[in-house]
Amino acid sequence: MPASYEAVMKLALERGFYFPSCEIYADAPAGFWEYGPTGVGIKNKFIELWRRELVRRDGMMEIDGCQVMSKSVFVASGHLGNFTDPIVKCGKCGSTFRADRFITEKTGEDVPEKMPNEEIDAIIDKKDLKCPNCKGEFGGVSRFNMMFRIGIGPAGEEAYLRPETCQTIFVDFARIFKTMRGRLPLGVAQIGKSFRNEIAPRQSLLRLREFYQAEIEVFCNPNKLDEVPRFEEVKQTILRIQDGPTMKEATAEEAIKLGLVPNRLIAYYLALLVQFYEKTGIDLQKSRFRKLSDEEKAFYATAAFDFEVETSIGWLELVACNYRSDYDLKGHANTSKQNLEVLDPADQTKVLPHIFELSMGIDRSLYTILEHCYYEDKQHDDRVVLGLRPYLAPVLVGVLPLMKKDGLDEKARKIHSDLKLDFDSFYDESGSIGRRYRRLEEVGAPFAVTIDQTTMQDDTVTVRHRDNMQQERVKASELRRYLQESLKQ
Repeated sequence: MPASYEAVMKLALERGFYFPSCEIYADAPAGFWEYGPTGVGIKNKFIELWRRELVRRDGMMEIDGCQVMSKSVFVASGHLGNFTDPIVKCGKCGSTFRADRFITEKTGEDVPEKMPNEEIDAIIDKKDLKCPNCKGEFGGVSRFNMMFRIGIGPAGEEAYLRPETCQTIFVDFARIFKTMRGRLPLGVAQIGKSFRNEIAPRQSLLRLREFYQAEIEVFCNPNKLDEVPRFEEVKQTILRIQDGPTMKEATAEEAIKLGLVPNRLIAYYLALLVQFYEKTGIDLQKSRFRKLSDEEKAFYATAAFDFEVETSIGWLELVACNYRSDYDLKGHANTSKQNLEVLDPADQTKVLPHIFELSMGIDRSLYTILEHCYYEDKQHDDRVVLGLRPYLAPVLVGVLPLMKKDGLDEKARKIHSDLKLDFDSFYDESGSIGRRYRRLEEVGAPFAVTIDQTTMQDDTVTVRHRDNMQQERVKASELRRYLQESLKQ
């Protein structure tokens, strides 16, 4: 039985994946969620997979920038003027709604967030939309800037929490390129938190005010977008591209010839992204790169694809793939009065790099992995299983004494002690062995090791496999090698 949002939510709360922040208080603000022990485990392993399959594979550089940035950064980036959502406010009860989404929910009509205010007003009047809380009339549409403004020091100097991690990369680019002896194209990556004052945050990890991003910014020479030597490694990777109503499957190489993707550089990074998500356990047949129209693209993008995955609650955008041209470096150069051009040693020409971006939502990605890996096994007492890849599972192996006597518990603790520094192992002696198996399956542990009377005789243990429930005897001394083999990707 496939997963539903409600089933994943129940599992997340009961098994320590994630839960609301400040939940013991009635005034807890919406849009803030925290990861529990199992959630931290899968999040850290997801990030390490991202580092392995994207950052290290492509020879990128990683930084860790500040979350608080000066006002000037967001003047240059355009966020102070453009990072807004349309809102409507009820004149009777004062309730506020995000206008474009409210119209879509009530009418099914798709309303781009960049649609002019007067056009949104006209739709509200035409459809005779009222406040759902009190049936009052709406005032005119206005724009709400989603950045969190803060005050620095006693004087309250104006600054902002970053709404995206990429701005740190842009303002640090000149120093990184110089000190690390950079060459174009240069990928710079960052994991970190961003903050957006969402009007109506909802659905746990799917729309947050404080969230994790894994961002990659590729600085490139705009005159050499088809000079990508490593493209040969990925040219046969299948890309599923939604262009308007049409869905097409093509290799990365074919996608360029068909005009679905503008150049090799973009095709290369889209292919890397597909290969990464394939390793997460997400069903790629339920994924697509949706090509954005001019009305949908962000204000800084000249070409844009959203990597989306189908879930029980619809298509979720996991990664924004934007060709930002020279918008960012030009803006920061003009505002800071610094020259951000670099020398391309290949032809000794100075160039203001263009940027291609892979902006990944970690929280949404983790939710999607949980849903795609969740199932209820009707043939075996409705057992709930998270079929996570071993290298993503928050617990790799459970160590379980069959009983707490005859020295079985001491032996089990010794085996757990031998494993726990190198593998995510969990010791559990509480409850029936069947119930302990079920708890491990619910957090995605691929293996359960049971210590029984036979162990005391021949030093073998029973290894139980999560997915098929089959068991085999393995020498305790061979457990380390056995688990290492399971982690090979």
